[in-house]
Amino acid sequence: MSSASAEQATGPFGLPIDASLAADVRVGLDSVERVLLEAVQSEDPLLTQASKHLVEAGGKRFRPMLVLLAAQFGDPAAPGVVPAAVVVELTHLATLYHDDVMDEAPVRRGQPSANSRWTNTVAILTGDYLFARASDLLADLGPEAVRIQARAFARLVRGQIQETVGPAGDADPLKHYLQVMADKTGSLIAVSGQFGALLSGADQRIVDTVTSACEKIGVAFQLSDDILDIASEAEQSGKTPGTDLREGIRTLPMHHVLAGVGSGPDDARLRELLVADLTDDDLHAEALRLLRAHPAMDRARADLRGWAEDARDELLTLPDIPARAALVGLCDYVVSRTG
Repeated sequence: MSSASAEQATGPFGLPIDASLAADVRVGLDSVERVLLEAVQSEDPLLTQASKHLVEAGGKRFRPMLVLLAAQFGDPAAPGVVPAAVVVELTHLATLYHDDVMDEAPVRRGQPSANSRWTNTVAILTGDYLFARASDLLADLGPEAVRIQARAFARLVRGQIQETVGPAGDADPLKHYLQVMADKTGSLIAVSGQFGALLSGADQRIVDTVTSACEKIGVAFQLSDDILDIASEAEQSGKTPGTDLREGIRTLPMHHVLAGVGSGPDDARLRELLVADLTDDDLHAEALRLLRAHPAMDRARADLRGWAEDARDELLTLPDIPARAALVGLCDYVVSRTG
């Protein structure tokens, strides 16, 4: 049966999804949640408490969901699918512990971050423990899965280092930025799709297509976050608008302004502000106002559409099953969330 004629239900992000697929994904995510909680148990009470801290704080479980959707192209009940979904979520959570230490973040998912609740040392070691637990589960999935995860982890580290040190003097800042997004965000999302398709026994062409499309979806989600950080109000995004601006983080719209995209009477002033210290409330408000009105925002939205459309085009070469429609829906959602 084609996905278009199937009974619909509400899926992730409020998207319409085939009812039978939605039920399968819910069952799979329940299993993921159970194994996640088992995986973070330790003989040490503090380590258990710190490891469960982010697991119990919730989250979208976006990466496990992608594993489960991609597994629909093979046997979704294959024994490696749920452990693979747990592996990618543990890896993701581990990076959050480390990110919060690097960023000195006081809050994560509405709760005090591990580094603020305990110490930086506890947070770093907890992240390391989650990486170790992911590796333990991964070992049962075979050498190819271990290799895939190791290469993705190398990309995560490379992306973090590249973001930290910035582009070389002769490098294109925008190209550097997009590579960081692909490595830091896209790589693990790509692995999520790859694991689901591979471990469900899908054909290699399907595995390759899902992997490529999921990486593009991952980059698109990050780019949409860049746009929302500037364009949305606090009640829409759930965070203070212009946080990246205030922290001096150059995101896609800012790169376009500094590269001379668009023109207007306030260009010189905006470029001046984007290289200034914007911790001052008045300067920050001025920069946010000018950036929201700048043609660079439209250019950033066009870039976002390009990434999402490329992913969509790849997905449409896959067999026409409900999981394909769900993945295509994510491509449409990531564009629509920015307006």
